[in-house]
Amino acid sequence: MKIATFWWAGRRHVGRLSADGRDLKTLALGDRAHAVGALALVEAMAAGATGASFPKETGPALPVSAVKLDAPLPVPRRNIFCVGINYRAHASEFAASGFGNDQPDPQQAVPDHPVIFSKVPECVIAPEAPIRMPEGLSSSIDYEAELAVIIGKGGTSIPASRAMDHVFGYTIINDVTARDLQRRHKQWLIGKSLDTFGPMGPWLVSRDEVDGADTRVRCWVNDELRQDASTRDLVFDIPTLISTLSAGITLHPGDIIATGTPSGVGIGFDPPKFLRRGDRVRIEIDGIGSLANPVH
Repeated sequence: MKIATFWWAGRRHVGRLSADGRDLKTLALGDRAHAVGALALVEAMAAGATGASFPKETGPALPVSAVKLDAPLPVPRRNIFCVGINYRAHASEFAASGFGNDQPDPQQAVPDHPVIFSKVPECVIAPEAPIRMPEGLSSSIDYEAELAVIIGKGGTSIPASRAMDHVFGYTIINDVTARDLQRRHKQWLIGKSLDTFGPMGPWLVSRDEVDGADTRVRCWVNDELRQDASTRDLVFDIPTLISTLSAGITLHPGDIIATGTPSGVGIGFDPPKFLRRGDRVRIEIDGIGSLANPVH
């Protein structure tokens, strides 16, 4: 099941994507869908809307080409949980870049425990919406292709053995980062949360359609392939991340966990390859699709 949030006739809607990916059937989710997009469906399913009670399809099928896709969760219920240095090769490149100052040896850069930070909800933007360079604030804007996990059933102290029962599905996030602000402020929230620094999409994919433990993550800047890895290379897998976060924080339906980025980010090159106006960033994750955004 693929679920899209989109704009049609001046309002936000939520719909199910057809098997061939060409059409959308709008789901009857009421005003909540107009306000928060696919979060309305995640909440409804968490409340027991399955089978005969699943939201009905309404109206004619709409061609995807005729609607404007929004971020699937355009109004996240709270900050996005993000995981830092969670691919082994990226941990090494991050340390070698000088940002992993507490781990100067790239061979010793893999963390012992998940590194968790967050992005504010207001940074989220839709597919094809522009990533805006912050004039006069940063000149070191980087990209990070990430598989994002969407929590479908809340809970606290969730054991890793049952963690996947709490997953609704997946989407793609570009964890855009101002590296100079990340370095300056030490704590990462500001450098990760600037306006437009959270491209998300193109839709939500239910967990039965994607193997989160073994799927390919790729990122291109213009026509250059920069990142290419499998989630097999995660330092901490999805069940471990859910178990770690929920140990003392109650997770809720619609919570988002961005699982980390592979090697190949701009800061990892010598000299660094930061984004410039006119660039186009495209991320593909097998089983989900493609998320692309221009840089303005």
